[in-house]
This record gives sequence, C-alpha cells and structure tokens, in this order.
Amino acid sequence: MATLFVRHEVVDFGSWKQAYDDFDAERRTMGVTDHGVYQTDGNPNEVTAYHHFDTMEAAKAFAGSARLREVMAAAGVQGEPTIWFGNKV
Repeated sequence: MATLFVRHEVVDFGSWKQAYDDFDAERRTMGVTDHGVYQTDGNPNEVTAYHHFDTMEAAKAFAGSARLREVMAAAGVQGEPTIWFGNKV
C-alpha cells in the first residue's frame, strides 16, 4: 500500500475541512482508498493528511493532478504544501 502525506497551512480549518469533505467522492475516483486528517497541537490551521492508494503510481498521479491543486487553492491552502510518500511495511 502506498501512502501520500501532505502538510500545509490553511486560512480557516472549518472552511478547509468542509471543502475536504465535499471532495471525498471525487477523491475516491482518483484512487484514494482511505484517508485521515490531523491538526497540529497548538495550531489548528496547520493540517497534516494522509491518503492511501493501491499503488505508488496512483499516489503520485493524485499528488500531481491539476484538479487537486484547484481544490486545495479554493479550500484556502496557503503557500506550497509539503508532500511525501511512503510504503507501508
């Protein structure tokens, strides 16, 4: 299983979370099989999320998609996110 991790600052967590939840069905058509969201202790607008995929290729395609960037911008993501990938062992 491949996992994409992303950390970014958002303008307002509540607004971001609503946009994130609204994107769920579309996210699943893009290969996401499971996901989770965390807020940094002491800074609720710093968010880390993970997304599981069947393959690393699917994870990288999702991370590089123009649609994901569009949704993130509309949701209030500030600056460039930090993205990394891992394989569950």
